[in-house]
Amino acid sequence: MKKIVVCYVVLILPFWIYLANWGASAYRGAAYNLGRAVFWPGVLWPALGQMVGGVIVIGLLLYATLFMRTRR
Repeated sequence: MKKIVVCYVVLILPFWIYLANWGASAYRGAAYNLGRAVFWPGVLWPALGQMVGGVIVIGLLLYATLFMRTRR
């Protein structure tokens, strides 16, 4: 697992440099471009980003339904 995280971070750094200097949103700040670089698969393939977003929304709904109970 540690190797996967290290590889992912190694991929983030050049993508961040590219976005911050030559990307379409280079005029924005470094933090904005770092955020886009962290989620680089969603930036490169927008359909993947929408799919991940859908999974997150469904996961939050399931969590709210199953684990959050009102106290009486």
